[in-house]
Amino acid sequence: MSDRAVYEAILESHATGEGGTLCTVVRASGSVPRHEGAKMLVKPDGSIVGTIGGGEMESRIIADALAVLDKGEARIVHYELVDPASGDPGVCGGQMDLFLEPIVSDATLLVIGCGHVGKALAQLAHWLGWRVAVSDDREEFCNPDHIPEADVYLPVHPSRIVDEFKITGQTYVAAVTRSVPLDVEFLPTLLATPAAYIGVMGSRRRWVTTYKQLLEAGADEERLARLHAPLGLELNAETPAEIAVSIMAEIISHRNGGTNEPMKWLGTETAADEASLAKGD
Repeated sequence: MSDRAVYEAILESHATGEGGTLCTVVRASGSVPRHEGAKMLVKPDGSIVGTIGGGEMESRIIADALAVLDKGEARIVHYELVDPASGDPGVCGGQMDLFLEPIVSDATLLVIGCGHVGKALAQLAHWLGWRVAVSDDREEFCNPDHIPEADVYLPVHPSRIVDEFKITGQTYVAAVTRSVPLDVEFLPTLLATPAAYIGVMGSRRRWVTTYKQLLEAGADEERLARLHAPLGLELNAETPAEIAVSIMAEIISHRNGGTNEPMKWLGTETAADEASLAKGD
């Protein structure tokens, strides 16, 4: 299989939000199945595109690649192919070093509900460089004419989204829907996914009502703790655009590990701060 197939698979993994680990032979000596430059993509389910030689070594590389993908940190791994009795994955007699590089998909914002706030949210996320997917069971709202900034359109009932769209650890969900019954019906399906963030719009009173009904319907309390509700930072936002800013501010903070604290400190400098600034720190 040519490297072209591997590169095409990488591009597809970005388009679908799937991700994977690219494994590249960076050093080889002695008798080995593949040499410098050979590539293989390991997908999150353990399937592969390309090969670095097969056999026990490839099996071990797949396991190492999945661990790299889970941590999100690249690493170089070394394999000896000399003595299986000592734990080596082969008897060819050579050595190989592979660079395992996590291919993390672009962050995706999944907007559920394409009303005023959903539309403004999609526009803002697109402007910020996010991949945007929008969903609404009303087709007249979920289309390129209504929201031209989206990359993916899912005109389906919210309970079917998980069947139509792959939600990964790089997916951030903003549910800006129109009713409590709808939220109660589909939120449990989202909680079963590895989404990085799930936020639900509504007043505090609406969320209390939704939460109570979810518990009564059998939802797990620990899973419900994953939900950000009401979603967004408190900005006293009123317009759809302002609410979208509030929501994206919380999502970005959650993604980057922000504190949500004001950055203002002018007038409160300490001597240590001034010394640090004078040094250019």
